[in-house]
Amino acid sequence: MERKVNQKSVDTTKMTDQTAKKKTITNSLPSLPLSTIFAMTFGFFGVNMAFSLQSSQMGRIFQTIGADPTKLGFFFILPPLAGMVVQPLVGKYSDLTWSEKFGRRMPYLMLGAPIAAIVMALLPNAGSFGFGYASLAALTFGAIAILFMDLSSNVCMQPFKMIIGDMVNEDQKDLAWSWQQSFSNLGGVVATVFPFLLTMVGISNVAKQGVVPLSVRLSFYIGAAILLATSIYTIIKVKEYDPTTYAAYHHIDPKHHQVAPSLWKLVKKAPRSFWEVSFVQLFDWFAFQYLWTYATGAIAKNVWNTANTASAGYQAAGNWYGILTCVQSIAAVVWGFLVLSKTNPYKRKFWFRVGLIMGAIGFIGVFMIHDQYLLILPFCLIGISYLTMQTEAFSIFTSSLDGKNEGAYMGLFNCGICLPQIIASVASFAIFPLINQSMPGMILVAGIAMLLGAVAVGVIKEDQPQQDNAQK
Repeated sequence: MERKVNQKSVDTTKMTDQTAKKKTITNSLPSLPLSTIFAMTFGFFGVNMAFSLQSSQMGRIFQTIGADPTKLGFFFILPPLAGMVVQPLVGKYSDLTWSEKFGRRMPYLMLGAPIAAIVMALLPNAGSFGFGYASLAALTFGAIAILFMDLSSNVCMQPFKMIIGDMVNEDQKDLAWSWQQSFSNLGGVVATVFPFLLTMVGISNVAKQGVVPLSVRLSFYIGAAILLATSIYTIIKVKEYDPTTYAAYHHIDPKHHQVAPSLWKLVKKAPRSFWEVSFVQLFDWFAFQYLWTYATGAIAKNVWNTANTASAGYQAAGNWYGILTCVQSIAAVVWGFLVLSKTNPYKRKFWFRVGLIMGAIGFIGVFMIHDQYLLILPFCLIGISYLTMQTEAFSIFTSSLDGKNEGAYMGLFNCGICLPQIIASVASFAIFPLINQSMPGMILVAGIAMLLGAVAVGVIKEDQPQQDNAQK
């Protein structure tokens, strides 16, 4: 994976005037074997199992234990709030970390993975400890569990993102990001289909009022085990560059990792693409927050014509949403491997806009369709949109970085994902009553937000790939 660096060809002090004028960044990162890119991206399979189970089942869990549908937004504020706190801190302090044996990013994965697995096992049991239906104790337990699950899952997630910025050159960047998002969605396929498959083999999909069905609880247990296994695989297989090699490849001071500016100072000096892409993400992540919050209720209302969370129809809608999330993930995986991994890096804005438009059509389709099986079509579009918007956002942004403070910037950039989710959850307290507490209506609002995001892509100006001097 590693090779010797020709020091005579490496200028660690400055870029050439010509490069600076082009506002591009020169590095000499080597091309990595596909086996290495696989190892650093496949771990996202397990991490996203945690997030997929959370996003697809969280609304179902909290409504099952008695949460007021008009107050669901409160519970969905907690995960992105945790992300805004944890991700920049993990990035900042991992920039300053170096372990001879484990590297700079992997120690955080070693810490986060077991904690995330434990909390994953606790979350679906919020209604199993005799707290009572709709009791303060049950809802508080669930809220604390989801908060800690997201804290630990974010600690797991950040190392996977940061090592791509650390180690992958421009020629392979779109490949690496699309692979990571494809494996992420593949993890979503496995996670979200579990309740449906377990029900098919005879595991109970219903339970007494206030208790989460066994099919859902077992899904979380299995997901926790896979999260641990895939994280261990990445820790064993990925060998990070030592500080000297890293600095040579990125043309920076070898001692750069010993000192890091404050997060606030980094925000003030952030590259232009940080703000441009974050502005677009205000709309697309706003939309997906409503999908995760209201999709089960919307499908139950449109297809099964019920809002009773204890009914078989509502629980069937929850299972079917899991299947639709699986379909969404399969569409994303196919799109990522067959299309995005082969796209021209100079066409990132084009694909970003296409992805958001497809997502908007998908959301509006969910609002309009009342047939269980026809819902497969809009969820395919939503899956393509979900993968595209993440791949292009990270590719555009990381092309603006120069190797310094990459972890901190990746963490701060993720705030542009978390903040829209918080805004959406807070806004739901006004929007949901305004549209007569219609869960399908909230999905329509999401579709409108995606259309606005497609228009907002026009603000992105800094989208040129880095100039890569890697020896071929």
